[in-house]
Amino acid sequence: MKYSDIVKGTFVSRPNRFIAHVIIDGKEEICHVKNTGRCKELLVEGATVFVQKSNNPSRKTAYDLISVCKGERLINMDSQAPNKVAEEWLRDRFPEAVIKKEVTHEDSRFDFYIENKGDKIFVEVKGVTLEKDGVVLFPDAPTQRGVKHLNGLAKWVAEGNKAMALFIVQMNNVKFFTPNKETHPEFAEVLTKAKNQGVEVIAVECEAGESTLTHGKEIDVIL
Repeated sequence: MKYSDIVKGTFVSRPNRFIAHVIIDGKEEICHVKNTGRCKELLVEGATVFVQKSNNPSRKTAYDLISVCKGERLINMDSQAPNKVAEEWLRDRFPEAVIKKEVTHEDSRFDFYIENKGDKIFVEVKGVTLEKDGVVLFPDAPTQRGVKHLNGLAKWVAEGNKAMALFIVQMNNVKFFTPNKETHPEFAEVLTKAKNQGVEVIAVECEAGESTLTHGKEIDVIL
């Protein structure tokens, strides 16, 4: 996926989860943060960020915060990006499949529903921005919604279908993916259980550029 009108800035502060103050061309601007996660390890004062200028003059904020440099690593933190990249990856993997977005089954709405050569597959996508010493983890905060989705995928598999938990890693050159047991042990436990019940668990790293995010190779998943 590609962004337009990307400009460089310096992060100053994040007074709440929706906005950030960023220095752009010597002026402090208020930017919309396209990620409601904590991201405390990313948004530190003085960090280099890349923001997208909005072409909507009626908006209260003129920019969207897209990515941030953590040391020499550029990490995309746009929470809307993983689904777009996932769709590209899924269409490459299942070139002849019927792929539908945002499909509800029972009490859950999954990101994708795929019909491919007789298989019926639900896919739930999670974006990964948390990195520690080259290892990427999810979630960065407890997510009961994530637990609910995993249980729904496992139930779908038990009914004779297929399912996938797809983790889109919004950076590259990482070692492996693992669930964040310290932050949310229940999610880690349910993910392991879902895999053992037949849910396919896949992590895909991405090449993050200043104005692009492109899916790369699958990486190891350690549960």
